[in-house]
Amino acid sequence: MATNTKPSLRILDPELLLNAYAKGYFPMADSCEGEIGWYSPEARAIFPLDKFNVPRSLRQTINKKTFEIRINTQFEKVMQLCSERKETWISKEIILSYTLLHHLGFAHSVEAWKEHSLAGGLYGVALGGVFFGESMFSRVRDASKVALVALVERLNQQGFELLDTQFMTPHLARFGAIEISRNEYLRLLKKSINKQCNFIE
Repeated sequence: MATNTKPSLRILDPELLLNAYAKGYFPMADSCEGEIGWYSPEARAIFPLDKFNVPRSLRQTINKKTFEIRINTQFEKVMQLCSERKETWISKEIILSYTLLHHLGFAHSVEAWKEHSLAGGLYGVALGGVFFGESMFSRVRDASKVALVALVERLNQQGFELLDTQFMTPHLARFGAIEISRNEYLRLLKKSINKQCNFIE
């Protein structure tokens, strides 16, 4: 008697992931089929860390201490919440793969908490002097923005040189993100990837 069995989830090898990032590639899963592809876009969005712009209204929110910033306390939960949208490239395989990378000390979450609840946050990969931002979510207004400001402050404190945001959006442009060519990105990546920086002190 035949039985239906679901295919086992595939976890991306951590060494493969890190080598891909070091060469300018990142994975994304197809929203419908879940098949994972590798991307190195012709135009790449980055944040110049010394020119990050914090809008006045957001600075006021930060000064009110509406949110508590935590690091790496709910990494997998952050990924799951980032994936909860109509179309997502964050598949179960992606979540498992980055959770493993988190346990190995390379993937991190920056979380904004409000009244003991996870209100927003982001996650990404730290390698050398580069932080590769992956995705963010918000359950409460400004929560993900506050987490982004906290990320940039930490990267500057720890001597990071490059914050990669992959694709440009109007939201990111408001904070000072710029778009550069692939060749320029690879030049900056090569320069920054060999710097020794610690995301966690």
